[in-house]
Amino acid sequence: MTGSSLTAALIVAAGSGTRAGGALPKQYRPIAGTPMLRRAYDAVAAHAGIDMVLVVVSADERDRAAAILPGAELVAGGSSRRESVANGLRHLADRGVGRVLVHDAARPFLPPAVIDRVLAALDQADGAVPVLPVADTLARGPDLLGDIVPRTDLARIQTPQGFHLERLLAAHAAWPAQEEATDDAQMVRRLGGRVVLVQGDTMLDKVTYAQDFDAADARLAWETRTAMGFDVHRLEDGEELWLGGVLIPHHQGLSGHSDADVALHALTDALLGTIAAGDIGTHFPPSDPQWRGAESGQFLQHAAKLIAEKGGRIDFVDLTIICEAPKIGPHRAAMVARIADLLALSPDRVSLKATTTERLGFTGRGEGIAAQAVATVRLPGAAA
Repeated sequence: MTGSSLTAALIVAAGSGTRAGGALPKQYRPIAGTPMLRRAYDAVAAHAGIDMVLVVVSADERDRAAAILPGAELVAGGSSRRESVANGLRHLADRGVGRVLVHDAARPFLPPAVIDRVLAALDQADGAVPVLPVADTLARGPDLLGDIVPRTDLARIQTPQGFHLERLLAAHAAWPAQEEATDDAQMVRRLGGRVVLVQGDTMLDKVTYAQDFDAADARLAWETRTAMGFDVHRLEDGEELWLGGVLIPHHQGLSGHSDADVALHALTDALLGTIAAGDIGTHFPPSDPQWRGAESGQFLQHAAKLIAEKGGRIDFVDLTIICEAPKIGPHRAAMVARIADLLALSPDRVSLKATTTERLGFTGRGEGIAAQAVATVRLPGAAA
């Protein structure tokens, strides 16, 4: 219906998101470690039918948006959603764009099939919007139950809403400045445009309130990973004995470049293994003097931070210390508490055991202490 061939997507992310609570606007809050705006942008930008993407953000949040979306084209929004969309459309007017999809950043999980349906419908209409049927009984309120509202022919409107750019520009130009629109589809419709409905998706439910973040998080297809770590250090005179982040009185201590906490080293390697991030020596080389005598708790927290940056969650860690002496039992509770604190876990997600080798081998002869650890984490995948 237009001679222009390019298709643009306009992501609206200039709102304050106050209904979601918190100091951070909801579009910048993470869902499984990834800001909601980033998820919405990636879903749109990955579609083969989209030639360019513009993101409309608040001028006050431009730096934050740029950090989340490096290289993305950002446009300053207005005081209302309608003004923000209009600002974005003006940036598209002379760029050979024939079709535009307007999408809310608060709908982070966008199935490619919905974009396909919206774009296909534009071959025969001025606009297209994804919808879902209303399944619940509707009634008037707000305090006392009023009349039932027939739900026949009612639909829940979602985004992305697709339009021929010239029709949407005209609709915005004709819209009364003193009146706010519920969405762009109503603006095109009032101008006489034909807007068709296509099948939406429950994945497009909008994140509005604080509790919606839990529901959005649950929509992700989590992958469970388990990895093991193992470490050994020699016992020597004149050294402090650190095990599980706790200083233990003993006539010998473990020798190593850092504080030689064999338990935390094994656990660090296990956590790094869950994200295929090498081992502790990769991140903290023993040849680097800055780690001489370093507290091993920072190594463990570094591994946990890398998992968190991928949106992952540590579910459980299991640690076995292998030695003849000292006795681990009296210190077990303190070690569990320290590891739980370092990993921000509840103590019931930290298992710590001790065993001997029946006086066999180097640990049996009291020459050193070994530790093995297993960690289980969850990493977010695509939206389910």
